[in-house]
Amino acid sequence: MHVFIAGANGQIGQHLLREMSDSDHEARALVRHPDQGPELQKLGATETVLGNLEQDCSEAMRGCDAVIFSAGSGPHTGPDKTIDVDQDGAIRLVDAAKAMGIKRFIIVSSMGADEPEKGPEKLRHYLWAKHNADEHLKQSGLNYTIVRPGQLTDDDGTGKVKVSAGQEAFGKIPRQDVARVLLAALDLDNASNRVFEVVSGDTPVSEALAAL
Repeated sequence: MHVFIAGANGQIGQHLLREMSDSDHEARALVRHPDQGPELQKLGATETVLGNLEQDCSEAMRGCDAVIFSAGSGPHTGPDKTIDVDQDGAIRLVDAAKAMGIKRFIIVSSMGADEPEKGPEKLRHYLWAKHNADEHLKQSGLNYTIVRPGQLTDDDGTGKVKVSAGQEAFGKIPRQDVARVLLAALDLDNASNRVFEVVSGDTPVSEALAAL
């Protein structure tokens, strides 16, 4: 499967490229600057393409079978940049995927995105952006998976997680394990059209997703 990765230069994205390099999938990494390309290819990207999530990326996606959106401005940026990337950038990519005939779309969201109005005040702009992007994806008609990880850490992944489809999971998770979840979701039919939360746990990633 040819997979278009938005956010490939981010921390989760870089882990995802490493994981995909040992899979049957090929990664096309979106980069904003040409000098990012060689390093991402060393990590595992089959190819890199120039693009900006704040603009139309349709042509960069041509020929791909799936999209993984792991891009994000982060919860500590200002509302404008969060809207530009986490909300409008994701929505624009969903629409472009649909227009290009790409049917599979996986997105990294956030815990609390279901009820952003209940989140901490300083994070509400971020949660609303994630919420709006998630809702647009769910209504797009694409085969979607929305992954809502717990608090992200830079620890080495364990390959074991706890998955919940009902806002019951709380805790932390290494970014490496989030990447493993994204890759596993590509191959598992029961991850299709699902929203779930994921934190570190005791169950291997594929088994945890298969039990959804």
